[in-house]
Amino acid sequence: MSNLLEVQGATKQFGNFTALQNVSIEVPQGSIFGLLGPNGAGKTTLIRIINQITLPDHGSVYLDGQALQPIHIKDIGYLPEERGLYKSMRVGEQALYLAQLKGLSKAEAKKRLQYWFDKFDITHWWNKKIQELSKGMAQKVQFIVTVLHNPKLLIFDEPFSGFDPINANIIKDEILQLREQGATIIFSTHRMESVEELCDHIALINKSKKILEGKVTNIKRQYKSNTFEIGLLTDDNDTTLSVLKEKFETNIADFKAIDDQLKVRITLDNQTSPNQLLQYLTQKGQVLRFNEVIPGINEIFIKTIKDNE
Repeated sequence: MSNLLEVQGATKQFGNFTALQNVSIEVPQGSIFGLLGPNGAGKTTLIRIINQITLPDHGSVYLDGQALQPIHIKDIGYLPEERGLYKSMRVGEQALYLAQLKGLSKAEAKKRLQYWFDKFDITHWWNKKIQELSKGMAQKVQFIVTVLHNPKLLIFDEPFSGFDPINANIIKDEILQLREQGATIIFSTHRMESVEELCDHIALINKSKKILEGKVTNIKRQYKSNTFEIGLLTDDNDTTLSVLKEKFETNIADFKAIDDQLKVRITLDNQTSPNQLLQYLTQKGQVLRFNEVIPGINEIFIKTIKDNE
């Protein structure tokens, strides 16, 4: 898979403060790329460099194989965390204005806006002023303006901020559909459950440095610990637990179950296979649950940050 965006060795200082230090990322074509990190890590600075709002002190950015230039603004759609709509302007008037800034003719912009306003059932907002809308309603308008010109690269910074769960789900589905239509998406958020649902690749930035990058499935594979969550129906839970502790690294697990089963987590050494464990457990009782524990992005996020402090 080729990369739509490549950032090579981006460094940015503001006075004595280093916002980015030699950061490189590769965003594959047609992927949803999660840009993660604590507050103040450097994510926003990197996004501003990609959008040419600020320039790096050192490093290069390439979009679709070309060095990033002002002409590429039309190829990028950016939804910032701090929203930028003019509150006193009417919704339709502002949407048309912003669409034309991205190179659309007035007629084409109006046609595309009509499609999106119908899709979100917000046509009746056309003559409302932005200040009359709730935060979530204004967010929908800005989302439409961001994607309207069908850019190659979309950058969403906290796109679900201000949305209730129903509308957040609508926007999530739209993001997935945009990816299916060929868009490449950078997705920055603190909501790790959204990263789990949406992202194919991630990069983690902390204290101005990139400390992790890769395909989500590969990173999870790297961080898994050969641990299994087990529910076992036995005649004597206490005795079985003692036997398991003698043979394996065993801890009590906590998950919901309707039976009075023994709930444990077992971590295997390199000499024991999952099949061998399962075979052993069937001799001790009825196996009702046998799941490998795969670390979530939130768990990986926390562990990687701590390991790099």
